[in-house]
Formats: sequence, structure tokens, C-alpha cells
Amino acid sequence: MDHIDIESNEILRRLPPHLKQFIKPQNYEDYSPIDQAVWRYVMRKNVDYLSRVAHHSYLDGLKRTGISIERIPNMYGMNRILKEIGWAAVAVDGFIPPNAFMEFQAYKVLVIAADIRQLENIEYTPAPDIIHEAAGHAPIIANPDYAEYLRRLGEIGAKAILSAYDIELYEAVRKLSILKEAANSTAAEITAAQQAVEQLQSQSVEFSEMAKIRNLQWWTVEYGLIGTVDAPKIYGAGLLSSIGESTWCMTDEVKKIPYSINTASQGFDITQPQPQLFVTPDFAYLMEVLEEFANTLSVRQGGHRGLAKLIESGMVGTIELSTGLQISGKFNRMIQNEENEVVYFQTEGPTALAYREKELIGHGTDQHLSGFCSPIGKLKGINLAIENMGPIDLKAYNFYDGKRLSFEYESGIHVEGLNVTGIRSTQGKLILIQLVDCTVTYRDEVLFTPEMGAFDMAVGKEVVSAFAGAADYKSFPNLYHKSSTESIKSNRNAAQQALEVLYGQVRNAREANAPVSEQLLWTIFVEVKEKYPQDWLLSLEILELVSTEKLRKEVLTYLAALRKRRPEIDHLITGGMELLPSPTSSLLSSP
Repeated sequence: MDHIDIESNEILRRLPPHLKQFIKPQNYEDYSPIDQAVWRYVMRKNVDYLSRVAHHSYLDGLKRTGISIERIPNMYGMNRILKEIGWAAVAVDGFIPPNAFMEFQAYKVLVIAADIRQLENIEYTPAPDIIHEAAGHAPIIANPDYAEYLRRLGEIGAKAILSAYDIELYEAVRKLSILKEAANSTAAEITAAQQAVEQLQSQSVEFSEMAKIRNLQWWTVEYGLIGTVDAPKIYGAGLLSSIGESTWCMTDEVKKIPYSINTASQGFDITQPQPQLFVTPDFAYLMEVLEEFANTLSVRQGGHRGLAKLIESGMVGTIELSTGLQISGKFNRMIQNEENEVVYFQTEGPTALAYREKELIGHGTDQHLSGFCSPIGKLKGINLAIENMGPIDLKAYNFYDGKRLSFEYESGIHVEGLNVTGIRSTQGKLILIQLVDCTVTYRDEVLFTPEMGAFDMAVGKEVVSAFAGAADYKSFPNLYHKSSTESIKSNRNAAQQALEVLYGQVRNAREANAPVSEQLLWTIFVEVKEKYPQDWLLSLEILELVSTEKLRKEVLTYLAALRKRRPEIDHLITGGMELLPSPTSSLLSSP
């Protein structure tokens, strides 16, 4: 393993526990010599080509983030440099839940899938890998305008409400990506996983808020173009890390469309090249569209639609009332009046109450272990909400500690009980009233009885915000769903291990500060020809080092025959030859 100084990043220490559960060690020593060769090939191709078609921030960012063309980056080394631009990086196991991914971004942390694609998938893989994450995402964040867009996208996206369908699709895509990158996966397993993804994608399902924010992320952060429709440059990480698609996307076969808020409703298929791409004039415009989109989300609109989305999601979410009181839990019911306004809500299971993202003392999940419910709205007869009552109104309705209350909301919900205490906001408004010996009824239904204990009644006129996750992350340390599908670590057989040794010998010879032994290269080349007739990358690496014309011709002749025998890798071999310092034009024509 190459020695790299290790230095942590203070940003990582601020991460909440529910995000830290996804972090895994990079285990740099697990990268094989073939892995290093794959990284080097892709990066050399990318830098050569992308220097002409990528946004200027890319090459600048490679230098600023310390990403080397020659070797896979070490996460600790990246963090030492990333902290200078206010970011950090962590290793994770492939795809993580979309809301967790977004929240990492909000904390200015890049999540990097530490695995690297197999040689067979060198051009593109549906699985997130270190080429995609480190070589695609990291360089562009050195641009401050783009970095702020990425952070803000994460901040907004972390509060976007998911649907049950989103989680099902996430699990299916994660399984497919793992199987496609596992060397020992069978064709039947991959086909079954592919069909599961396609079956889900074929369903006519309305985009959730998270799906829409994911669409925006996909068409900007992953597959974005910048500039003009007629002469765009690449900035999306999916394109920057794919030597195949970065070339194809610049052709007329891929439709170029001006970027707008409508892109939020444009879905995508992660397993296929993209038939169209969207072009933003500059990074500032990305932020304009994002703010326009954020105004459509429940976090800013609240109301019955937002609460309905939380109920449908089946996940921990939060509503905020007009008083600022925040209720976090799994919502399972609401009652609406004739104007569709929420007049009653209910959660099931652990629930926490907060104000300004801080849990109220004595109102965590231990206190509200079995759920929480409360009416909200205006009181009948005076058309006034409790939060807007003056001293005279409060006195008339006995809203004082130790007084027995009996009142009815405009909705018809009736509350009767002994007022024990209340909690006020920093502005002095009542936000919570605790009653004992309390009965709450609605029409012929009893919503709460004295036998159920003390009744903590939320004070608020309306739901002003609804969003995914908890108001105070400390209330739910295990907030996010974590997949049970783990990455598959393939065991290399004896032949694969022997091939790894040959790759390692060539790598060591290239990096040694001494002339390369021609005899060693001959020996390795003969063994590759005889024992590994499908391998092409090691012969390219040998060709890069040869100094005698005799060996050069032998390797070139072999590669020409390999191109003819395996036309599917013709362009890969040709692309590698184009990077060589020595002229090979005589064998670059199609065999």
C-alpha cells in the first residue's frame, strides 16, 4: 500500500449518528493491482478527453482535491485536502438511502462508494464506485458556486418526503448494482434483478417529492451539461467518470435540452445510457431553479397535502404548526374540515416534540412511546386560535394552570380536562398544554380518554410545514432505513491471483526510479499471452514501458489480433494506444 499521511476532517465529527451508521472503512489494501490499473486507464483517458469537453472547473479541481491519475485516492488523503474547501469525504457500501445521501450533502460531505468497477465494466457501471465518486464528484466541488448548489440541494433534498415505492425501487437498484459488479454473479441472478428494476420502473407511479429532487440531482449533479445547447461542456459526475458516455453524450444522438424546473418530472433509467441531457447556462442558474422547485415542496407549503404525503410514506417525518411546535414521528391519521384544512393529526409509535429543531425537555420518544395526537385550529364561537388569544380570551376559557377546561374547536372536536401546565415559545406563545382527566371527542368518536394518561395538546392554528426526518436528529438516532443487501466480496481463484501478481510487477516496474528490465517485460508478456488470452489492459501497460523495437512489435501484433478476436474491446485498446508517447499509428486502424 502506498503510504499516505492520514488526517481526519472536523466536518465528519459533526455528523449525526443516523448518518455515521453508513460509513465504512475504505480498506485501501483491498485494492488489487488490476483495480489500480483500471483507475489509471480511466483517469488517463478522461483527463485526455475531458480537457477538451469538460467545464474548466474539472481539471482545476483535480489538482485542488489532490486526486492522482496514477493511483486510487486514499480517503484520508482526500480529507486532508478537501477540508481546505470546507468539504469532507466518507466511504460507504454502494447505494445508500436517498434521504441519507442528501443529508450527507447538506453537511458538505461527499459519500464515496469505496469499491471500484471490474475491468469488464471499465466504461460504465450502474453501481456507484470510487471512479464515479472521487474522480467525478470531488473535482467539481472545488468550484464554490457549484459546491454551494450541491450543499443546498442536499439540504432541501434531505427534507423531501419519500414514498414506499421509492424505498422499494432503491432496494431493487441496489441489488442489481451489487450483482452486476460481483464477479461470481450468475447470468440468471443478474437477469432476475434487472427484471425486478424494470418492472418497478414500468409502473405508473406519481413522482414523490424525493423522486423529483432525485431527478434534479440526476440531470444536474450526475448528468449535467453547462453552457449552450449548441456548445455544451460536461460537469455531471456520471459523465465525467464514464469514458464511454462522456464521448457519446457530445454527439447529436443525445438530445440537448435547456434546463428548467420541468426537469424535476423527467425520470431516468440508471441501467441505460441517457437519451437526452439538460444544459444549464451557468451554476448560478441551478440555484435559481432549485429555489423555484423548493417552493413547491411540503416543507414550505405544509397543509393537508404535506401531512398526507407523510402518512403515505410510512416513515418518520415532521410537521410544524403555526406556533413553531414541531411533531416528529410516523403519522398515521388526520381529520380535515370542509376546506381540507387539518384539524386533527395522529402518530403511531415513538414520537418527539421540538421547537426550532431542539427537542422539548420531557417530550422525547420515551415520553411519547406509543404515539401522539392532537386537535388544531380555531375555537368555535370566537373564530380564534388559542395561539392568538389575548389575556381576556385566555381567562374566559380558563387557559391557566390548575383550571378545568371545556371547549370546542370549529371542527367539532371537543376537549375537556384539567389544565396542569403549559409550555410557551421564546415569543411567549403557548405551544403545548398538558391536561389530565381529559376526554377528547369528535362527533360520535372518542379520540382520547382519561385512562390513556396525561393528554399533551399541541397548540397551533395550522400545519405550516411537513418534511421527512426528525426536527431534532437526536430524537431518532436510527432514523434511516438501512438495506439488508450487502455488497458481495468476490474471492479470487488461483489464476486471478497469479494475474494480479503480473499486474503488480508491471506497476512496480513503472513506478521504480530505475530503467525497466526488458527481460522482465518479455517474461510477463509471454505469460499473459499463454495463460490470459482475454486480458488486454496488461498488454497495454507493457507496451507503455517497452524500449526495444522487437518487443514493441510483438505486443502490437498481439493487440491487433486481440482487437480482431474481441471487437467489443477494439475501441478500448485503440483508446489506450492513443495515450502512448510512442507512435503506434500503423496499428491504430481497424483490424
